[in-house]
Amino acid sequence: MDKADKLDRADENRDPITGARGAHPVGTGMGAAAGGAAAGAAMGTVAGPVGTAAGMVIGAVVGGLAWKGIAEKVNPIVEREYWSQAYRKEPYYKQGRTFVDYEGAYQTGYEGYARYGDERSWEEVKADLQRDYEKNRGTSELTWEEASHATRAAWERLGRQPRESAPQRQTIGHDKGCGCE
Repeated sequence: MDKADKLDRADENRDPITGARGAHPVGTGMGAAAGGAAAGAAMGTVAGPVGTAAGMVIGAVVGGLAWKGIAEKVNPIVEREYWSQAYRKEPYYKQGRTFVDYEGAYQTGYEGYARYGDERSWEEVKADLQRDYEKNRGTSELTWEEASHATRAAWERLGRQPRESAPQRQTIGHDKGCGCE
C-alpha cells in the first residue's frame, strides 16, 4: 500500500474498535475537552461546585458533537500530516522556521474551512480566523500577518477538494471541453 492509499484510507475515519466509517475520536475528544472546561467554568460561577461538575458533563457532550461535525468534513490527522510534509515548499515559508511555527495557522485554516467554508468566503471569515489563530497558535511566534498565509493555504486546499456536501456542477447544454463552466 503506497502513501496515497494510506492517506485515502485514513480519510475514511474508521472506528478503531468496530471498523465503522465516520468515527472521529480525535475531533470528538477535542471538542469534549474544550466544551466541558468552558461550560463547567461558566456554570461553576453561577451554581458552585455542583454546577461546575454538571456544566462539564453538558459541555463535554455539546463540545464533542460540535467537533465531531468538523471532523466529519475534514480529517485533522490527514491535514496535519499533509502540512507537516509540505510546509517547506510554500512561498511564505521562511528559512529556519519549523512545522511547529506554522501548525496552529494550518489548524486554523482547515478547522475554519470545515466551520465556515460552505457558507462564507475567505474575506468574510478573516477576522474570525484571526481570533481562532490566537487560540491555536501555541508557542508559535508568528504574528497573524505572517500566519495568515499558511491559514489561507490550508483553507484553499480544502476548497479545491471535492466534498460530498459540495453541489455538483451542471453542464447541460455545454460540451465538456468548452471551458465555460
